[in-house]
Order: sequence, then C-alpha cells, then structure tokens
Amino acid sequence: MIRFGTDGWRAIIGDEFTFDNVRVAAQATSDYFLSLGGRDRTIIVGHDVRFLSDRFARAAAEVFAGNGFRVLLLDRPCPTPYVSYEVRRRGLTGGVVITASHNPASYNGFKVKGAFGGSATGAMTAEIERLLGRRPVRRATEGIEFASPGTEYVDSLRRLIDWPRLAASGLRVTVDSMHGCGGRLLEDWLAETTCSVRTLRARPDPMFGGIAPEPMLPQLDPLVSAVRASGSHIGLATDGDADRLGVVAEDGRFVSSLEILPLLLIHLRRRRRWDGAVAHTFSQSRLVGLVAAAFGLEVFETPIGFKNIAELMLERTILIGGEESGGIGMSRHLPERDGVAVHLLLLDLLAETGKPLGSLIRDMWDEFGEFRYARRDMHLDEPTTARVRARLQDDPPRRIGERTVADIRTVDGVKLVLDDRSWILFRPSGTEPVLRVYVEAPTLEASRRLLDDGVEFVEQCRSTGV
Repeated sequence: MIRFGTDGWRAIIGDEFTFDNVRVAAQATSDYFLSLGGRDRTIIVGHDVRFLSDRFARAAAEVFAGNGFRVLLLDRPCPTPYVSYEVRRRGLTGGVVITASHNPASYNGFKVKGAFGGSATGAMTAEIERLLGRRPVRRATEGIEFASPGTEYVDSLRRLIDWPRLAASGLRVTVDSMHGCGGRLLEDWLAETTCSVRTLRARPDPMFGGIAPEPMLPQLDPLVSAVRASGSHIGLATDGDADRLGVVAEDGRFVSSLEILPLLLIHLRRRRRWDGAVAHTFSQSRLVGLVAAAFGLEVFETPIGFKNIAELMLERTILIGGEESGGIGMSRHLPERDGVAVHLLLLDLLAETGKPLGSLIRDMWDEFGEFRYARRDMHLDEPTTARVRARLQDDPPRRIGERTVADIRTVDGVKLVLDDRSWILFRPSGTEPVLRVYVEAPTLEASRRLLDDGVEFVEQCRSTGV
C-alpha cells in the first residue's frame, strides 16, 4: 500500500496514511539509512500544517530513535527546503518531512531527504520500498530532541542576491502562503527594509481554506485580486510546504513557471554571470532550450518530478533547473526546489532592472519568441486513464483540432508536437488520481483552443470506451 511517487509517498489520511503505515515507512527508511554505514546517525524530522502532521512526525521520530538514530524533531511547521538545507548544513544522515505538498487537505505524505540535501533519488526510494515490512517496527522515545529553526537558512538565501539593492528598492509585494508553511516568512525577512509586504492566508490551516494548496489558478484568485487592488509590483505564492511557487504580475496576470524559469535563466546568466548547465522536465517550455542555446549552455531534459533534476545536480553544476508545476532550484543553493528562494531571486530581478515583471516577460518574448501555456487537471478513474493511455500509445491521433501532429515523444506521458511549434502533453499524476493535460502554443488564444481540443479527446475516450 506504500508506493513512492514523484516526491515521496502520499495517501489519504485515515485510509492508507495511518500511524501504522507511517511507522512501517519510517522503519524501512531507517533500515536504508543504516545500510549506508557511517558514524553520524542523526535524522531530522519536519512536518507541515496538515491534520495530525505533528503527531505523524512524532511517530516517525520514535521509529528512527528505536533504530539507534539521534533525532532532531522540529518544533513547528517548516518549509520542506529548510529541512533539506539543515540536512546538508549539519552533515546529517538524512531527513523526513511529513507533508503532502500541494495535494488536497485529505492527503498527507512522507518525503525522504538524502544527506546531499535534496529529495531521495529513484534508486533510494526503490530500495526503501524493497525494505518495507522486512523487519518489525522498532520504537523508542529516548534520543529525540526538539529543534527550532535558526538563521542560517535565511542567511544563505540572502547571499544568493544583492540584498542591499533589494532592501533599498521600495518594492510593493503581496504574498500568498495559502495557509501553509510559508506563513509570514518573506514579510518578516523584509520587515526592516524599504519594501512593503502584505501576506494573504498566512494563518496555518489544516484545511487550507477549503482548497488544495497548489499555487496556480483558480486557487490564486485572491492573490490576483489583491495585487490589482493594492498596486503591488508582484504577487508571490507558495504551496503547502513552500517548495513550489506561483507568481502574479503587476497587472494581475498569473505567470506560469514556463515563463519564470527562462526569465530567471536570463537574469542569472546575463546579469549574475552564474555558470552551469540548464535542466528542465518534460512539461517545461521550449523557451528554456532557446534561451540556453543563445548562451551556449548545455541543456538536459528529464522526466517529470524535480527529483530527476536533483539527481543531475548531484553529478554536475546546474545553473537553474525547473518543472512545470512551480518547482525551481539552483545548484548554488540546494539540489532541491525552493519556492521562497526563487521568490527572492524574482525580487532581485525587479530591484536590479527597475522594470515591471510584465515588461521583462515581453522583452524575453521579443528576443526569443512568444509561448503561452495552459493546463487542465481531469479527475478520472483508473480504467478511464488506462483507456486514454492505451489509445495514445496504440493509435495516437494524427491531428489535434486544426493542427497536424508532427512528432510524438514519450519521455514521460505522451507529448504530441504539432506543426506550428505547439505541443500537448497527456500524463497521469504520480501523486493523485488525475490526468493532466498540458499545452503550449504561440498565442494565448491558440493555447486555450489547443487545451479544449485535448480535453475533448480525453472525453471522447471516456464516453466511447475506446
């Protein structure tokens, strides 16, 4: 019943996500970390604001303690990237975070962090799965220490940017923490600067105000309204555990990570002179490759899931890497996505250029070409998803709407590349019963039309059973 997806094991609380199953997962994780050897046997355990997350974290901590580990149990909800940072900074064996990230409130999850300070690799989670149930669960209360967040993480983020310039910029910022771990972090950090920061949905809420804490529309409608009403320069959002981000421009337009990733690539390479390769997942924008090529940078495309980019970061320096769903990271910081870190980089960009975000995006389009993105999440049962997958593999359409299919790619899901630079990707989620339909096209109207055509294709498969 315990299976690790794109980033950890997630399940519905009280159904498969139970205290017994958390203990089984923690025992297998303990067995894995013990198999690595080494003198230091310290694990840090964190949690988010979800229902019973603190108690699930305590249950996991007791299992690690029962297996001879010294355990640092965080005394409050903290962003997942903070746990990753502390694992690496302290030289720990590893870490675990009890969180279901952006999933609905009925879910919780179990994320494993390696000693390198990032999500467990595919090989690590495969071994943990192999060890599930092999040994009886061991539990103890001795060896557990409560730990509070220090300042080291914040200090490391400030070193990534021109902090004095940002502090003097006078930027007006609206933050939306979506009732998750982001809280008032950014507001507190910028409190003594000339910036003005207002935080929406800062109060921790296990129900996330009745929505899934995923930083995209329509969940970010309150942020859109607040940016427009306040005259903010930018709106910044984080998901439930603050490792993903959402962005709203000064005019209230939601800006996807398919625009944010290449925009930050330009900033970090052209202005900051950072070196390294570029990595992106299968559902990211064509712009990333075009910008990287202009700078003569090597590009890697990976299956969906930031852990695939993180694995590349263990082998080489990645200037910046990102996925479609708001996860972006840099080797200079962590082999991990970090929504709060990217927020600071975006503020650094605005402070240095003095331009609105919308103007910077238009400048990028003028230089490299315009691309517009859209996505629809379709809640389907497994038989229907299987029919769609079979149709795409066995008899893929030759046309989508008015466009001809020029190429078919199957790195992760099925991507139909069309004859006008557009593409449409069909892919089942790795963490919930959802089929995602992603599209990118040269204009906003074309992207919406292509998305409708893709949804119509799925509905035909559902209604006909073919």
